[in-house]
Amino acid sequence: MPTRFGWFRSLVRPAIALGCAASLAAAQTSPEEPPYPPPGRLVDVGGWRLHLHCTGEARPGQPTVILEAGLGDFSVEWSLVQPGVAQFARVCSYDRAGDGWSEMGPHPRTMRQIVFELHSLLEKAGERPPFVLVGHSYGAWLVRSYQAAHPSEVAALILIESGASDPVRLMPDGRHVRSSTLARGRVVPAVKPAGPLRESDIPPAALAQMKAGLAAASAGANAPPRNKLPPPAQQMRTWALGRLGHVAAAVNSFEHEELAELRARAQGDYPLDDLPLVVITRGLPDEEGPDAPRLEAEHRSDQSAMAAMSRRGRQIIASRSGHHVPLDEPALVIATIQEVATSISR
Repeated sequence: MPTRFGWFRSLVRPAIALGCAASLAAAQTSPEEPPYPPPGRLVDVGGWRLHLHCTGEARPGQPTVILEAGLGDFSVEWSLVQPGVAQFARVCSYDRAGDGWSEMGPHPRTMRQIVFELHSLLEKAGERPPFVLVGHSYGAWLVRSYQAAHPSEVAALILIESGASDPVRLMPDGRHVRSSTLARGRVVPAVKPAGPLRESDIPPAALAQMKAGLAAASAGANAPPRNKLPPPAQQMRTWALGRLGHVAAAVNSFEHEELAELRARAQGDYPLDDLPLVVITRGLPDEEGPDAPRLEAEHRSDQSAMAAMSRRGRQIIASRSGHHVPLDEPALVIATIQEVATSISR
């Protein structure tokens, strides 16, 4: 097996190993064809196609809004937000390589690679900056990375329940450790403009492990609060989470090094200068157990620190939301995007 796919041997981790004990024969994958055709278009970005769904009218002097979903999510996650934003702005959601209607792309799936692909996608599709980048959870890391790579293109950032600056990770032995302790200073690979992953590239043992949990992922695709999504979106999630590409889309063995880079860029006073920045934070607790109060306080503090990255940063508490603010309070997200877009257009 070519060494460029050796990183698959590091797939043994709790998040993927949930179905390891199941036999491959018992693993059920989704039907080959999705239940619905893509609402947007498939754009070739270098030998693999990504799904881009843009709605609303592009107006002179007004930014285009780009929606970046959380880990394991894709464009349908914005079903309660995008129609409202399209009433006043051009707005695009998309599916990262391997998820939703998009084809698998090169590996590993570093944030650097994903940013490169999004930039290529927007450029090839003719979507022009300036952009208001809206990222939920893991997507907030991605939009921050995009802004760092292409600062002249980004007019504002909206971070919704952003991933933590130094998240806790569960180790195979059951220990909980900070990402910062797992960073080894390795060089993050350069982006790959060609060479998308094929199923035949994956070593058999890793392929079996990846497929083993698909049935369970598909069965739980629309647990609350995703049951708030429209029925077609739920059906698409059920299909997509049962696909090999859904697992492959999350494989990034350089995550800890990339998070270290994000933390380094956040050092000092106002590292984003006066870039318009809004951080939306859940108001309802998501943590459980005896440490829940401490963890919630830490989360709120971490979110506040992100808002302080810009002189024009501010934090909004979504009082009726858990982690999934775009599903719990879509009207708040829409109103925030409109306020930011309008302020930039003046």
